[in-house]
Amino acid sequence: MMQGIKLTPLKIISDDRGSVMHMLRSDSSIFKSFGEIYFSTIFKDKIKGWHLHKFSFLNYACVHGKAKLVLFDNRRDSKSFGKYEEIILSPKNYFLVTIPPNVWNGFKGIGNGESIIANCLTAPHDEKEMIRKDYNDKFFSYDW
Repeated sequence: MMQGIKLTPLKIISDDRGSVMHMLRSDSSIFKSFGEIYFSTIFKDKIKGWHLHKFSFLNYACVHGKAKLVLFDNRRDSKSFGKYEEIILSPKNYFLVTIPPNVWNGFKGIGNGESIIANCLTAPHDEKEMIRKDYNDKFFSYDW
């Protein structure tokens, strides 16, 4: 696993009426602070990438569909510097991915239809705190 990335198993409580999908609690060891929560959707075979946050931690959970999360570590002081990691997100294998600042990440929709990823950031969204690159930027040597 890439340095600083954490996977936390999550509970889904289901009955004949539907489900409750846990994501993040303030009393969890993963929780740092609350900035904002939002939902990002992605269609099959579409790519949303690349971006990184300079200061915020990201907390991703896939609540519908299936997506491939790709991480790239460009932190020079990291043991996993220069490495890529792929993580498949889906409610069928439901967990929280916590990503520290300065790790590049992007998604590819691999489920049928539209997939939904929830993200709980540790600070409110701020475009000045982010860096974005196209999914096919030459900076990356990743084949989606």
